[in-house]
Amino acid sequence: MRKYTKEHQWIEMQTDGTAKVGITKYAAEELGEITFVELPPLAKCIHGGEPLCVVESVKAASDVFMPVTGTIAAVNTPLEKDPSPLNDDPEGEGWLCLLQNPDATALETLMTQEQYQEFCRE
Repeated sequence: MRKYTKEHQWIEMQTDGTAKVGITKYAAEELGEITFVELPPLAKCIHGGEPLCVVESVKAASDVFMPVTGTIAAVNTPLEKDPSPLNDDPEGEGWLCLLQNPDATALETLMTQEQYQEFCRE
């Protein structure tokens, strides 16, 4: 199940126990055309709410925040050369990283898709 944050990130548990993280379509649209992403280093433990990485668009540079505490197990390195999936498919091919040992308790506090959609309408 995919969960969402108020900062417009999503996180989804994978069958192997890792969690995939990215920005939402709403965030990508608000940023405008994303032209650059600085992905986090592998094996770094980042706490929930801390900056995960930076994305730059034609409008501005913006921090992406870690939804829950976890260790970076993999990053979507093709985005560094071609960030277009962040514009075209931010909730699919535009994922940012995989987390090892994501904080399962914190996951429960995040919004469901329905809650997130309602949040975006407010």
